[in-house]
Amino acid sequence: MVENEKKARIDLAAAFRLAARLGMHEAVANHFSMSVSPDGSRFLINPKWQHFSRIRASDLVLVDTNDPASTAKQDLDPTAWSIHAQLHRLHPDAVVAMHLHPIYCTTISTLADPTILPIDQNTARYFRRVAVDTQYGGMADSEAEGARLASLLNGKTRLMMGNHGVMVVAPTVGEAYDDMYTIERACQILVTAYATGREISVLSDDVAERTARDWEKITAFSIRHFEEMKLILDREEPDYTD
Repeated sequence: MVENEKKARIDLAAAFRLAARLGMHEAVANHFSMSVSPDGSRFLINPKWQHFSRIRASDLVLVDTNDPASTAKQDLDPTAWSIHAQLHRLHPDAVVAMHLHPIYCTTISTLADPTILPIDQNTARYFRRVAVDTQYGGMADSEAEGARLASLLNGKTRLMMGNHGVMVVAPTVGEAYDDMYTIERACQILVTAYATGREISVLSDDVAERTARDWEKITAFSIRHFEEMKLILDREEPDYTD
């Protein structure tokens, strides 16, 4: 478990650095977490209000929800605690959770219909595979709200948080990172297409479904994408592993 936690810290720290490089962070808000216990009761999460670009492996906070006294001493962002504690409790199979307010995903989340239309290979990855929350009611700073959001996943691994942002869950940091990268890219393509004002060519349901299934067969691609990005960090920002 010690070795597993060390690797988890390094991978999660890399994901924060890479999200900052892509400009997907929101000031010193937003949060990523990773469970280090099978039941989701123990997980790593970023410390309150530390900029993604500065996070190191050793900075990550280890939360134990079975030890309330210990958890109470942690200075955690209330929304981070509300969302991630409930998510890992209710979905222990969701090992990694990433919540962001990236510009293009958030733009799509504000539309009356936030469906990611399948208009290319990236957008087709999300065909009928994104849960949607349409009940934004302010800051997600209560356990009840965290539980409500977690319940909306309902077998899916992405949640379009209406008027708010996006969340993805995955078995590994690499898969979660690549998914967050691609869903933001997909929304960028869709927003750009909408902005032309021209008629959009939407893929047929059959083609979109086959494309989404093909994406699901290549998790090794997602993991390799992340490993390649870590190699760049190893050269340019090696302190993320500290």
